[in-house]
Amino acid sequence: MKYKAPATDGAPFVSKYATLPTSSEYVIGANDVLAISVWHEPDVTKTVSVRPDGKISLPLLGDVQAAGKTPTELTAEVKTGLEKYINSPEVTVIVQDVKSKKVSVVGEVATPHEIALTGPMTALDAITMAGGLKDFAKKKKIYVLRQMPDGVKLRLAMNYDGALKGKPRSDVTLQPNDVVVVP
Repeated sequence: MKYKAPATDGAPFVSKYATLPTSSEYVIGANDVLAISVWHEPDVTKTVSVRPDGKISLPLLGDVQAAGKTPTELTAEVKTGLEKYINSPEVTVIVQDVKSKKVSVVGEVATPHEIALTGPMTALDAITMAGGLKDFAKKKKIYVLRQMPDGVKLRLAMNYDGALKGKPRSDVTLQPNDVVVVP
């Protein structure tokens, strides 16, 4: 595996991978829970989990690809599919529970665990949600591991004390599947 090392001056490592572009609308992922509502059609209205293969199963339509699509895109696809069976179906897709986007916090924190990434979150936020640092945590050696689409793994340094003081470039904004490591 390839690793990109953090800068040695204590500032977080910055590369072309530091932040990925984000869409303004949520993208559905595996394990998310969706409410599919078809107005006046209780037999077709369902709450479903997105399977690991990215699909959901719906009455009349069978398997439908959901992962990788926005709720708006999935709504249009379900509506088009149901038009063969229902006259002018009114379809709504709501993401009820986000389970596909998570980060992990490991090491010298009170409660190492996975955290749902439901909105913008930094490494400091994740450490706080994990109960904070243990007594012997190495504050100056905290980093974030990030797997990039091309297989490169990045190691992004975090300046814990700087983040607590609100200093720019001290914290790392997290992305899905990041791992915050507290040695």
